[in-house]
Amino acid sequence: MNAPQSLEQLCTARCVPCEGGVPRLTADEIAEQIKCLPQWEFVSGPDRIRRTWKVRNFVAAMDFFQKICVIAEEQAHHPDLHLVQYRNVTVEIWTHAIQGLSLNDFILAAQIDRIAVS
Repeated sequence: MNAPQSLEQLCTARCVPCEGGVPRLTADEIAEQIKCLPQWEFVSGPDRIRRTWKVRNFVAAMDFFQKICVIAEEQAHHPDLHLVQYRNVTVEIWTHAIQGLSLNDFILAAQIDRIAVS
């Protein structure tokens, strides 16, 4: 990856299919790219990004997951979704094929951030 992408670039980009031939982003590239997604945190081992929301109730959590599912299918890039105590939602994103982060992960995160959460 060269220069970090802006939030607008991430929101309008499409994920590129990855079957393992893409290099992982470096620590410096991750640190620069995550600046435009301040509510996401970097987690190592394997490298991934994570964000947590508290939603109104179980139905709101399932609705949020369904909206994420639509985006994930459109992008052919699928996050790990977690629901704890019926309303605490966590999304983790990483490129499984490379066991780390690629630009696709930031594209998906930016697009998930556009979903209205209740």
